Amino acid sequence: MGMQQTWFVLIAILFTGYFVLEGFDFGVGMLMPIIGHGSNLRKRVLLNTIGPVWDGNEVWLITAGGTLFAAFPEWYASMFSGFYLALLLLLFSLILRVCAIEYRGKINDPKWRQWADVGIYIGSYVPALAWGWVFANLVRGVPLGPDKYITGSVSSLLSPYALLGALATCSLFLFQGAVYLTLKTSGEVRDSAMRIVKILIVPTALILGGFALWTQIAYGKGWTWAMVAVAVLGLVVAFAANAAGRDGWAFVGSSTTVVGASVLLFGSLFPNVMPSTINPDYSLTLYNASSGHYTLVVMFVAVAIFFPFVLIYQGWAYWVFRGRIGEKMIPPNTGLPPMLTQLKG
Repeated sequence: MGMQQTWFVLIAILFTGYFVLEGFDFGVGMLMPIIGHGSNLRKRVLLNTIGPVWDGNEVWLITAGGTLFAAFPEWYASMFSGFYLALLLLLFSLILRVCAIEYRGKINDPKWRQWADVGIYIGSYVPALAWGWVFANLVRGVPLGPDKYITGSVSSLLSPYALLGALATCSLFLFQGAVYLTLKTSGEVRDSAMRIVKILIVPTALILGGFALWTQIAYGKGWTWAMVAVAVLGLVVAFAANAAGRDGWAFVGSSTTVVGASVLLFGSLFPNVMPSTINPDYSLTLYNASSGHYTLVVMFVAVAIFFPFVLIYQGWAYWVFRGRIGEKMIPPNTGLPPMLTQLKG
């Protein structure tokens, strides 16, 4: 396997890791208005389940983006210019989510927390939808011209397949978040998460199954049928384990589904990285979009040295914070009083 293929696989691994880990972060954020409805204490329980790990999960995206820029600069440039508005909206929503999570408890005021919650909702739903839309368009192909610029209007990227892709990732991340909460919480919060898993399993299976079959039939390879089977099997394991109260196995099952869906997308894309719907000759592939061989080799050596340390550290963090969280474990609200109250004092 050459360097271009190796780096394509590495980028697929990084995005897959991001979708597995950040997927349940998005799911928890999307479930806050449901499980935490009317209860600040429950919302704090949900936020504490991802509090020690969510920022580490986002490192996978930063690493994937940096790797994409260095290994396949043509792919990076064409994708970020063609999907500029969507990716800018995604970036702003992620920034909004970061600020909302970090500052939600800094001021002890219900209105302040309500606005922070809105930021968390937006910052969870928008990326969950946007990632499916972006990758569905990459697999389907875009109107890429000979100058490597995407032509046409935004409406040309709003195909039924791309919109179904957006719904597929959103429903899958929502399901992943619910399964994660059954693993990380106790008491009434866990009971609510268990019920939501049972409610979500059918729509998630229908939406994701429809998208996976469409992807496989229209764009897949022979071997990617195995990834469709892996995704289906993961959902079956997640549902069966959830019904049996085996929360760890349920999370393994839902994570397996995310892995299967992600590998299906990258496998269907290979060896292209951005197919052109105008003329196949204009398509970007592993070979005409990559950096030079020397650059790829030097980067590979750096990754081989440092990436294991990142995995060890993140694994250690998950091990340290592996316990369940319940409402009785949450301390009283803290934070500064509202600014208006401070000024009056």
